[in-house]
Amino acid sequence: MKSLALPFALVLLLSSQCWVTSSAENHAGSDDAHKFVQCLENSEDSTSISKLIYTRTNSSFSSILDFSIQNLRFSTPTTPKPQVIVTPLKESHVQAAVKCSQKYGLQVRVRSGGHDYEGLSYVSNYHVPFVIIDFINLSSVSVDPEAKTAWVQAGATNGKVYHSIAEKSKTLAFPAGVCPTVGVGGLFSGGGYGFLMRKYGLAADNVVDAHLIDVNGRLLDRKSMGEDLFWAIRGGGGASFGVIIAWKITLVTVPETVTAFTVNRTLEQNATKIVDRWQHVADNLDEDLYIRVFLRSANSSTQGKKTIRASFESLFLGGADVLLPLLQHSFPELGLVKEDCIEMSWIESIMYFAGFRGQSLDVLLNRTQPNVRFFKAKSDFVYDPMPEIAFQGIYERFYEKEAEAAEMILSPYGGVMNQISDSATPFPHRAGTRYKIQHIVYWEEEGSEASQRHISWIRRLYDYVAPYVSKNPRAAYLNYRDLDIGTNNKGYTSYKQASIWGLKYFKNNFKRLVDVKTMVDPGNFFRNEQSIPPLSSRKKKGD
Repeated sequence: MKSLALPFALVLLLSSQCWVTSSAENHAGSDDAHKFVQCLENSEDSTSISKLIYTRTNSSFSSILDFSIQNLRFSTPTTPKPQVIVTPLKESHVQAAVKCSQKYGLQVRVRSGGHDYEGLSYVSNYHVPFVIIDFINLSSVSVDPEAKTAWVQAGATNGKVYHSIAEKSKTLAFPAGVCPTVGVGGLFSGGGYGFLMRKYGLAADNVVDAHLIDVNGRLLDRKSMGEDLFWAIRGGGGASFGVIIAWKITLVTVPETVTAFTVNRTLEQNATKIVDRWQHVADNLDEDLYIRVFLRSANSSTQGKKTIRASFESLFLGGADVLLPLLQHSFPELGLVKEDCIEMSWIESIMYFAGFRGQSLDVLLNRTQPNVRFFKAKSDFVYDPMPEIAFQGIYERFYEKEAEAAEMILSPYGGVMNQISDSATPFPHRAGTRYKIQHIVYWEEEGSEASQRHISWIRRLYDYVAPYVSKNPRAAYLNYRDLDIGTNNKGYTSYKQASIWGLKYFKNNFKRLVDVKTMVDPGNFFRNEQSIPPLSSRKKKGD
């Protein structure tokens, strides 16, 4: 008995604070959740909508919640859970959810694909009752190849968008992300990177219309929402301004044959010199050519030793016969040879970079990843090449145990990104940027101690590279969300406090985003830990 008593007491001690908080939350929220459900059923045909509502007592609640969780950090017993999940089938269901949430004081989280890096599309760290509007059923894609446009519902994934385009055309594409399970609701509203970025810009740069439900429950399009709000949701994060239901995108033209390659170089193969040269040329290469770099630790050819592997992944909009002389002239240090080059169609390149080469295109329709892990990420923007000596310190950190599954991903700029104004959309990282860094560490070991070790590791790496990246502010990318750079309060948040993180994501565009927020949602109903705050002359009662 004694051997069991100590662990049990320890569990009680560690969990007591969470239990008090969550039980109070549950008691306060359960009544409101019941009223919320009644409100939904009264707003719609109760028979049809009741099948789309999952409360905590529903046997399918956990499976619906967990299905689109893409980061195991936010799938623990202590992770705050919603009172209700709604999986709408049509716009009126979303309108009802927004109205009923407001009526009964429930916060709203909107989940498209579940890839928010800090889980904010399905978690509230404020310990307040909240509802998830999950767009898993609103995921249709309608492609018009003649007009070179498509309407994409917010629950669609990158993979479904690409699959739908490929069904209609071999020479149309869209410049969005590489990962096929990412939902477009968050991706487009935060920017959206991909291999076509240097040729056609971001996903957000190619959005021409949208359907949004505002705080009053109105369904708006570009014309009725106005250009200020339409500007804000293309890079400023849609969750601050309303619920985006669908996007209209412009498709872009690609040749029937593109060329892909992946070239690996270790330190023993002069990787540092090649990466250094990449820093100087990648943003000046032909806009049809995109070469990104992965830095990872690897086993050395010397037994028991570690090394660093630099992987150069590239897409070229053309054939290998054009690519080879182009690189031999501009980037001979890479040592690209014909055998490295694989000619394919654009949709095949999507499969190649996603790790699905040779499989059926239907794999792009999967909403779940083959391997969901714990991870933490951060971002940086580089204006001047890092000195070679800086990479030595990076390598030392990558040799640590916590970095076994860590990566630095260097994504080049230049091309059309230099030509788009930094105020054209809220996404400000344009001309003058050589490349973007995504710092990311994965792990599979469960428990808070393991999480803290890996998160501490990436924070140390982030601190180390500070002298070599952007400053004043140290810029960050919204879609690589990072709560370390600053958060809002549970209640009232001043413009000054929100600027701590807001200027890092949006630079000088932050002020305009705040003005738009003040205009469309002055009561700050649509809010989260990093939502745009409205300007307010005073705190609200209770904040």
